[in-house]
Amino acid sequence: MMFPSSCDTFVALPPSTLGQRVVFGKNSDRPCDEVQEVVYFPAANHEAGQKVECTYIEIEQAPHTYAVVLSRPAWLWGAEMGANEHQVCIGNEAVWGRQDASAEEALLGMDLVRLGLERADSAQKAVDVIAELLEKYGQGGNCMEDESIFTYHNSFLISDRTEAWVLETSGKYWAAEKVEEGYRNISNQYSITTKINREHQKMREYARSRGWWDGKAQFNFAEVYSYMNTARIEASGSRYCEGRKLLEKSKGQITAETMMGILRDKESGINMEGMFMTTGSMVSVVPCDPSLPGVHYFTGTPDPERSVFKPFIFVVDIKQLKKTCSPCFGPDDPVKVKPRFQNKPDRKHHLFLRHEVVGAIIETKKERGNKIVQHMRKLEKEKMAEMEKLLSGGVEDSTLVVHLFSNTIEEELNVYSNHE
Repeated sequence: MMFPSSCDTFVALPPSTLGQRVVFGKNSDRPCDEVQEVVYFPAANHEAGQKVECTYIEIEQAPHTYAVVLSRPAWLWGAEMGANEHQVCIGNEAVWGRQDASAEEALLGMDLVRLGLERADSAQKAVDVIAELLEKYGQGGNCMEDESIFTYHNSFLISDRTEAWVLETSGKYWAAEKVEEGYRNISNQYSITTKINREHQKMREYARSRGWWDGKAQFNFAEVYSYMNTARIEASGSRYCEGRKLLEKSKGQITAETMMGILRDKESGINMEGMFMTTGSMVSVVPCDPSLPGVHYFTGTPDPERSVFKPFIFVVDIKQLKKTCSPCFGPDDPVKVKPRFQNKPDRKHHLFLRHEVVGAIIETKKERGNKIVQHMRKLEKEKMAEMEKLLSGGVEDSTLVVHLFSNTIEEELNVYSNHE
C-alpha cells in the first residue's frame, strides 16, 4: 500500500517578487509509473443544454469556456495544474481530515481545477465556480489509475494578476483565504486557520453538529477539520514548512528561476522521489500590468531536476501540443469501461519516451549525464532570457510565439539526440 504525500503549490505576489509580477509554481507528485501530459484547449462557445463528460460524471456545460493549458495525468479529463487565457493559475493538493473522502464517483479535485480554469476569468470567480460545482455535484471517486481505491479531499491555490486565494474543502464544505501580498504555499494538510474570507454557509454548523467545535472557541478551520496524527500529514507538514522557508529566503527577489529552484529541491522533499514522485512541474510568471503577457512554463516530464521548463504564451491560433499529448483510447479506454481500471494501457507521449531514455543515461553515466543536464539548463536559460523581453515589452507579433512551446520541445529533443 502506498501512502501518498503528494504535491506542493506556491504563489508569490509583490512585494515578495522581483518587479510587479505574480509567480506561481507547482510540483505534481503522483504514482511513479503515471504519465503526465501537457495539453491545450481553445476557447469555445457551447449550446444551451449541452453536457460535458468529466472523468467519471457528466455535468452541465457552461455557455463559454476559456482557452486553457493543462498539465494532467494522461488517464483523466481534469488537470493537476494549469492556466487560462486570463492568466488565472490553479493547482490542487490532496488533503485528508476528520470527514472521510468519498469513493463514490463525482467530480475529482483535478476535474475542478480544469473547470475552474475554463469558467473563471479571475481567481475570485474560480473560487465561486469550484464552490458551486462542489455543492451541486460533490467530490469523490478514485484518484489513481488502479483498482485499489485512493481518495482524498482537495485544497486549491488560485492566482491571477492581482491576488491569490487558498480554497480548502472537506466534502462539500469549504473555507477560502484571500492573499493580497507576500507569499503562500500549500501541501497535503489544511492550512487555513482563523483568517477566513469566505466560507460555505453551513461549514461551521456542520463542524458543531459533529462535535468538532463547541461554537464558543475561536474558529480555526485547520484545527477543526483535520486530524494531525498520521504519517502523511506529518510528512506534508515538513514539506509545507520547508517550502515556506525557501520562499522566505528569497523574499523581495522571487522570480521564475527562484520558483524552479524550489521545485527542484530534493532535500526538502518538494522534488519527490520514490513510489510517489514529481511527475510534472509548472511555473507561471504573470505581470500585474494587464497589457503584458503571462508566461507559463511546463516540464511535461518527471523530475524537474532532469527536465526543461518550456514556455507557453496565450495567443490566437495555437494548435494542440502534439509532442506532449498522450495516445487517446476513446470509449475503449479502461478508465471508461466498467468495471474500471481492468488494465493499464501505455500512455507515454513522444517527449516522455525520449526523456525516459535520456533519464537512464543521466542515472547511469555520470559524466555524460552531467553534460546532458548542462545543455538542458542552457536551453532553459536561453528561453527565459527571451521570455524576459516579452514580459517587459509585450508581444508585438503573435506569430512568433504561437508555436513557442512546441518549438522549445524540438530544441529539447535536439539536445537529447546529440547525447543519446
